[in-house]
Parts: sequence; C-alpha cells; structure tokens
Amino acid sequence: MNVLIIEDEKLSAEHLGNLLRRVDPDIHVLQTLDSVKKSLEAFGKGLKADLLFVDIHLADGLSFDIFSKRMIDTPVIFTTAYDEYALKAFQLNSVDYLLKPIGIEELRKAVEKFKKFNPANQTKMLENIASAYQHISKTYKNRFMVKMGDSIVSVKTEDVCHFIAEDGIVLLVTKGGKRYPIDYTLDQLDPLVPPETFFRINRKVFININTIQKVGSYFNSRLKLSAEFLEGDDCIVSRERVGEFKEWLDK
Repeated sequence: MNVLIIEDEKLSAEHLGNLLRRVDPDIHVLQTLDSVKKSLEAFGKGLKADLLFVDIHLADGLSFDIFSKRMIDTPVIFTTAYDEYALKAFQLNSVDYLLKPIGIEELRKAVEKFKKFNPANQTKMLENIASAYQHISKTYKNRFMVKMGDSIVSVKTEDVCHFIAEDGIVLLVTKGGKRYPIDYTLDQLDPLVPPETFFRINRKVFININTIQKVGSYFNSRLKLSAEFLEGDDCIVSRERVGEFKEWLDK
C-alpha cells in the first residue's frame, strides 16, 4: 500500500510514518508534503497514492483547499489536534479521523476501516467533512447589545434563557427574567448562536439547553418542556423538530 502524508509538523509526520510501518510492513510512505501549495503541485504532476493521511491545519492554510482546487479520488484519513467533542462531529464523514497524538491501536483500526472503504463515497465525504469543520470552528456571538431605557447594555450569550418572537419582534430573555427587544429575526439568530447550546424548538422560540428543567411527552407526537419564563404553547417542541431535538439533548 502506497501512502502519502500531508503534515506540516516534521515530528508528527515522522511519528505517523513509524507507526504505519509497525501496523503493516507493506505500507510504503511515498512522500511527506507540508503545505497546500506543495500538495497541489505534487498532485498536478501526477503524484498518486492508495491512501492519504492529511492534517487539517497546514502552514499555508486548511487542507480542504487542496480538495476544493483539484479533483482527488484517493481515500483520506484526516488527523486533527481538536478535542474529543470536535472529533465526534467528523466521524461519520470520512474514512476516519485520528486525534493527535496518534496511537498505534487507533491507527490500526483506521487502516482496517480504509480497507473496507467504498471509493464511491469519496466526493460526498469531502463535502461533509469541510462542512463539519466550518461548523465547529465557527465563532459565534459572545454577547448581545440591548436597550434598557435610554442606555445600552451588554448581555452575554451564555446568560440568555431563550429568544422568543412576540407581536412581530424578537425578545431576548435573560436567566433573571428580564426581556429585551433585539434587532434580529429568529432566522437571523440561527447561525449566530452556538448550536450545542441553543435549539429552535418551534416557530417562536430558541431555547438555551441549560434552562430546560424537564422534558415530557405531549399529544400529537410532540414534546413539552418545563423551563423558566416559558409557558403554554411556547414550551412545545413541534412535531417536525422532535427527532432532531432528542439528538441535540443527547450530544
């Protein structure tokens, strides 16, 4: 098996190469490249391999730029220094992900997984992986500026209990129960607040997971929440959102 390593840290590349030889003596590391530019040049000259090990962050940019600029049908195993939470966000979208520092057993499993990989999945895999990376690396709003009388105050996003649409405006409700109008629609808020913390349970409410006290079944296949400063229909998780809501709670 011919392998290409794309990694800008020399010691990490050498460590991976040594582990690969221990996993399978028939694995041959053709070359190690340390940048997007060098990788594009090498692929442009016809360099081919059976499997690529690719670090996400390279000296001159993200390795996704390689795949966006050149059609590459070689299966990829990405390596990353992200934490376990981030790693889980990627697992379904590639041959595999390896968390640095890479261990031999994890590497062995990744190589075995590669041997069962269907190349037909490659294009969709790369699209999903870039999307997943952009999702977890995105910077969300840390605070909202709101009006309080003649003054403007800052409310930390973590102190927001929920956002609710009422009478044509959206209100920010704090954990202390204070309500402030904000100049955003719920659709505009969606990409601005961290998705691991906030979920839109229905057409009116974005809720902070930390304010949910209880979740119960409700008629017509819906769910009803117990949460501070919410009542009536505002507490209902709409039927079309129930499945995604359960997955969100279980992350």
